[in-house]
Amino acid sequence: MKFIFKYFFKALRLVLGPLLLLGERINMPKGVARPSDVQEKIDQQCKMIVLYQFKTCPFCLKVRRTINSLSLKIERRDAQHDSQNRADLLQGGGQIKVPCLRVTDGQGKSHWIYESAVIIQYLQQHFA
Repeated sequence: MKFIFKYFFKALRLVLGPLLLLGERINMPKGVARPSDVQEKIDQQCKMIVLYQFKTCPFCLKVRRTINSLSLKIERRDAQHDSQNRADLLQGGGQIKVPCLRVTDGQGKSHWIYESAVIIQYLQQHFA
């Protein structure tokens, strides 16, 4: 029975994954329009931020939607298919859980933020 459930959900992910990505592409919000000097300052701040994600994770989709709506250029790393990114996530954050936002401060110290709602709140507080 366990075998059947495992392959049922694998097949379900294979079917729903591309549909989720298509829906993301179609419903992507337009970004915030800012003056170029302000946007450059925000882009510099975003160079210190990395999003670890799975492409078809609904919570990751939610975070990516916020990133796009705020016009943020945040590096995205696939922790599902890239073993190095997965290892970095485990070593730095302590668990393989996505979405995870790694924020590095000016001294090079990284802070790992889990949970989509907390990540979205952080992004809105700092960049909205």
